[in-house]
Amino acid sequence: MIIGIGTDVCDIDRFAASLARSPALAARLFVGGEVGLPVPSLAARFAAKEALAKALGAPPGLSWHDAEVVREPSGRPVFQLRGTVALEAERHGVRAVHLTLSHDAGVATAVVVLEG
Repeated sequence: MIIGIGTDVCDIDRFAASLARSPALAARLFVGGEVGLPVPSLAARFAAKEALAKALGAPPGLSWHDAEVVREPSGRPVFQLRGTVALEAERHGVRAVHLTLSHDAGVATAVVVLEG
């Protein structure tokens, strides 16, 4: 059963400018293996976190660090949920989180499907 679907897009140049303008922004948004990735990959991960929040109904109080995008050995992106995000997913009965990322033509995009 589908519990939620979220999508988001991020203009890569605009995101890069935001990171340059506010150096602390990256530390507020990204954690673990996300830190230090190229800007297009960071923009895609930002879009993924936004899409996940939308799929969960955009509840207040979610921490950006509680949803980390990691890669399986195959290269497939997946979320590692913890803390506030894991609790919200559990509250909704989420059993699986499906994620796809892309970046091309100056835009990063992500789609999240929550399955119960």
